[in-house]
Amino acid sequence: MSVPDRDPHESHAIPRRAVISSALAAAGGLAAFSHSAAGAAVQSAGEGGTPPRRRYDMKKSINLWAFPYPDRMNLRACLQLAKDAGFDAVELNYDLENDLSPKSDTRQYQAIRQMADEIGIAISGLCSFLFWPYPLTSNVVAERERGFELAGLMLRAAHDLGTENLLVVPGAVHMPWRADHDPTPNDVCDRRAREAIARLLPDAEKLGVRLNIENIVFSGYLMTPFELIEFVDSFGSPFVRVHFDTGNVMLFQFPEHWIDMLGSRIQNVHLKEFSKKGTDHSLESFRPLLDGTTNWPAVMEAFDRAGYRGYLTFEYFHPYLHYPEALVYQTADSLDRLLGIRG
Repeated sequence: MSVPDRDPHESHAIPRRAVISSALAAAGGLAAFSHSAAGAAVQSAGEGGTPPRRRYDMKKSINLWAFPYPDRMNLRACLQLAKDAGFDAVELNYDLENDLSPKSDTRQYQAIRQMADEIGIAISGLCSFLFWPYPLTSNVVAERERGFELAGLMLRAAHDLGTENLLVVPGAVHMPWRADHDPTPNDVCDRRAREAIARLLPDAEKLGVRLNIENIVFSGYLMTPFELIEFVDSFGSPFVRVHFDTGNVMLFQFPEHWIDMLGSRIQNVHLKEFSKKGTDHSLESFRPLLDGTTNWPAVMEAFDRAGYRGYLTFEYFHPYLHYPEALVYQTADSLDRLLGIRG
């Protein structure tokens, strides 16, 4: 999960054609760029660029936000498409209106679980944007309490869906995408976040659902691996773990560094692609998998060193307007290459 959308900044990128022309001129002009030189460049990239692929024992998952749900596809169609594309699981999202919401009950969640079983696809976890309008650390008491209430409903939903993973945003100092949000002082944010997780923990342990704390540096809270480690470890419970998001640290940091430090605390994962070459820091800055600057070979090696064997969930917020299945199949192919399934 990441930050809600806002207007993208104006791009000041140099035109691609100008860059290519300049590069070619510097190399001696168009004539110098022969077929043999191109072949040598490709060979060099293969030898010194991406390392030889190895097989990683992790599982492929995709978040429901990558599908045109519910406007153009119902939940069954989304699950079936994910299965057909070769995914092991889908991460579902809890909101206020649709199949997973306060309107649903245990019977309906169990029916979704049964539907997924019939299709042959797992549910890798439960996610929600509701931690932003109802932050657990809000200065508005009513927002805080509603957030806590919704988090409790999510715990029950996760249990009824048969998944042990609930992504939790524990708090936010600031939310630049919410003009009406009154910033919460750092120390107050920390105190309220710890109180909220401590209140949720007994039910989480009873239901067998882990509270997986997500790293979101945009929120101004838990901005380094040191802080996240101390926060998670302070509860002394296997039911407070980390939901690590690769894209949420890419603006100024590097996910492979975090993974090495977080180690076995990582319970679930979001793969979000990000390009450090851009100037837009809204949801629009996240890209289809492999179309960015993430050092995926280094990230995969770090996950392997950490002993991670769980789900790698692609999270993306812009289903394709036309042929939305193309994004799903493209992502499955990209994950196959990351995992060493496809050469």
